[in-house]
Amino acid sequence: MSPETLEKLTEETTAIAAEDRRFALDGITWNQYEILRATLDERAGLRMAYLEGTLEFFMPGAKHERIKTTIGRLIETYSLEANIRLYGCGSTTYRKRAKERGLEPDESYCKDVNKEFPDWAIEVIITSGSIDLLDIYRGLEVPEVWFWEDDWLLLYRLQGEKYVPLERSIVLPELDIDLLVRCANMSDRYDAVLEFRKGLR
Repeated sequence: MSPETLEKLTEETTAIAAEDRRFALDGITWNQYEILRATLDERAGLRMAYLEGTLEFFMPGAKHERIKTTIGRLIETYSLEANIRLYGCGSTTYRKRAKERGLEPDESYCKDVNKEFPDWAIEVIITSGSIDLLDIYRGLEVPEVWFWEDDWLLLYRLQGEKYVPLERSIVLPELDIDLLVRCANMSDRYDAVLEFRKGLR
């Protein structure tokens, strides 16, 4: 990748910060992805998803971050109330060169002990992208993925080579998904946590 291309890309990612949108580049090698990841890593909030030569950039906006933070607080509240040891990994970059896949989840967690890859990840979808995130997670072998979309949670579990829909989490089987969704949709985050904790008790 030429210095001119990298400079142009840096200018475009700066513009994204104000616009909350996605754009993708095709024909990007794994080495180029790693160079870009290292070069642009200091740009707070810039996310990248890589799948077999396609690299998508995403800069989340206020609504996206509000929802993901609310869900994260509810999950952490649940872990304390249910006495479940969880380790929040946030938007850690997960990559597998052999599978040509990499991304940063909105939220990710390990249960019981810290691991190289999370037990499950959460993605908040406000604007759709061009990359199949489940395909990336399949290559990373993340057991469970939750998608927040249209004010609802969709849960998927990796079985063999594909993800199948779930009605209830395998990682957190006692978690009341309806209660979580109802509280995540509340406008005030503090009230949402209080209501969620009340529902759990």
